[in-house]
Amino acid sequence: MGAQELISLLAEETVKTLYMTVVATVIAYLVGLPIGVSLIVTSPNGIKPMPVYYNIMGIIVNVIRSVPFLILMIALLPYIRIVIGTSIGPNAITAALVVAAAPFVARLVESSLMEVDPGVIEAAQAMGASTFQIIWKVLLLEGRPSLLNGAAVATINILGYSAMAGTVGGGGLGDIAIRYGLYRFQPTIMWITIAVLVVLVQILQEVGIRIVAKSDNRIN
Repeated sequence: MGAQELISLLAEETVKTLYMTVVATVIAYLVGLPIGVSLIVTSPNGIKPMPVYYNIMGIIVNVIRSVPFLILMIALLPYIRIVIGTSIGPNAITAALVVAAAPFVARLVESSLMEVDPGVIEAAQAMGASTFQIIWKVLLLEGRPSLLNGAAVATINILGYSAMAGTVGGGGLGDIAIRYGLYRFQPTIMWITIAVLVVLVQILQEVGIRIVAKSDNRIN
């Protein structure tokens, strides 16, 4: 493979990797954020304890999180084919990424909101704030730096998951590493792919650090 052809291939598959990562992260947060908030609100020490819901949802989240992504992805692909009409390509892998990432996001959100000072919540309750107001104006606002840091962690993890898509024809940088580095015995291409993934992770991490720093009133 010539240099120009390799650069073109890397560019194309990098776009696919970023597409899967960004779309999966956004949808995972649309699903996982409400679940994480509900877990903190309905916990035994929450503002509206609901033991039955908390225990059932906690078990569901833990069970899905316990399954390694590669195994979960392979198990989900037949059902994804029924829903979206295909089990290969970025869209199919994105669907699998959402299922795997949403419980992880939920736990990150729950952990972030646990850091909010209980005294602030009690003060809001004493002033007659509703449950929604406490969630929106206290929990999410006070927990914003930790939530953003968690979002950066989640994005990097989802990027790592997306690299496994190559094992099932999902495309992306992982596909290059497996197709050329493993099956065609071209380790140079594999190491180049790894280098690109490392650069992407470093960029995402740096962006996350800067966003968290700007949002944290304690260090501004």
